[in-house]
Amino acid sequence: MASPLSCSIFSPNLTHSFRNKAFFHNHLSLRSPIYATFTRIAAKKNVSMELTKRPTAPSILLTHLESTVKQFQSLMAVILIFIEIASPVPLYGLQDLSISPAEAVLYSPETKSLPRTGELALRRAIPANTNMKTIQDSLEDISYLLRIPQRKPFGTMEGNVKKALKIATDEKASILASVPAELKEEGSVLYTSFIDGKGGLQKLLQYIKDKDPDKISVCLASTLDTVAQLELLQAPGLSFLLPQQYLKYPRLTGRGIVEFTFEKVDGSAFSPEAAGEAKSTAKIQVVIDGFSTPLTAGNFAKLVVDGAYDGSKLTCANQAILSESEVGKSTGYSVPLEIKPAGQFEPLYRTTLSVQDGELPVLPLSVYGAVAMAHSEVLDENSSPSQFFFYLYDKRNSGLGGLSFDEGQFSVFGYTTVGRDILPQIKTGDIIRSAKLVEGGDRLVLPPQEN
Repeated sequence: MASPLSCSIFSPNLTHSFRNKAFFHNHLSLRSPIYATFTRIAAKKNVSMELTKRPTAPSILLTHLESTVKQFQSLMAVILIFIEIASPVPLYGLQDLSISPAEAVLYSPETKSLPRTGELALRRAIPANTNMKTIQDSLEDISYLLRIPQRKPFGTMEGNVKKALKIATDEKASILASVPAELKEEGSVLYTSFIDGKGGLQKLLQYIKDKDPDKISVCLASTLDTVAQLELLQAPGLSFLLPQQYLKYPRLTGRGIVEFTFEKVDGSAFSPEAAGEAKSTAKIQVVIDGFSTPLTAGNFAKLVVDGAYDGSKLTCANQAILSESEVGKSTGYSVPLEIKPAGQFEPLYRTTLSVQDGELPVLPLSVYGAVAMAHSEVLDENSSPSQFFFYLYDKRNSGLGGLSFDEGQFSVFGYTTVGRDILPQIKTGDIIRSAKLVEGGDRLVLPPQEN
């Protein structure tokens, strides 16, 4: 039986989707000297052909035409050989102009803003006060500016922090008003820390003035973490209403944390941490997001609470660690495929995203340690009731813009945030010794018949 995961995840060669005529033309345009030569010879050929149409054309022109055509054919062969050597992909099927969903990454939208870490994706997924989102965007820009080598634009960074400070101080009342009454005290403490704390905006501004990239980086991470905490206080539940037909499913109305304990049963051990001891068990933590995927995260959280994954075997495939397809009697709900597009207010159901048309998910698959549900073995428009996988994203096996070939095809519902270094050590046959919902149980809503 075929795996409920799409074949491309397990394909030994993902580059098959590059094989089309557009790729060939792109290569020619990227190599302008070759393209120029190609154009000149083609032009000569057209001139020669035009001359041969004249009744007075001497035979020497025909001879010249034949010679030119042979040169053209030879050059085309050289071009193909050159591209074949310079490109990591074969050039079979150039005549096929159709574009499959997997080939969408060749025509991908702007992907620079696509989050490349689970922490960043989770932070952006929080539905919070617009002022906090503006502050967040301004501070995240500094992360990109820090990557600029040599002379860093400290002036621009300073402007970004001052903008964030102005919004934070001018809109203090609005920001705190978005926090529920029972959380006001916690919100006030966080706000004060955000402005004047050890990892706050004032301290960040000072490090920028000192032009100290290392301290800027550390302080920025702390500041953005505080931003996320404030936003989570502002978003205690879902920002949209679920369709009536989906109220029969468990749902997660916010964030949860699942702690996995993996075990090797073959006598081997996980690599120890610094100065640690090698052990047959290892722990990781996964943050699951109900803001973007309430049904998928809710079903998964319920299975975890029921102990459905305890003792479940793992299978390692290309770029994925897959759980067992069945988890005993607790098989969960066959929830619809659930993906929230970036910039949209609520998720889409029973449909994949069209990456080639510019659709990208809030929770992308193209992040190392992403956690997603496999497809249902019965209907592709549904997720599996229980089978999930850890995605081991590898940019070398991705398309243009670093997008996974399966981007927008699965319900991604969380990310590994603690213990990512454990994932590549997991082998086929290892088991999930236990899975526990250590945070977020109060946000798990069960349908009436489950209460």
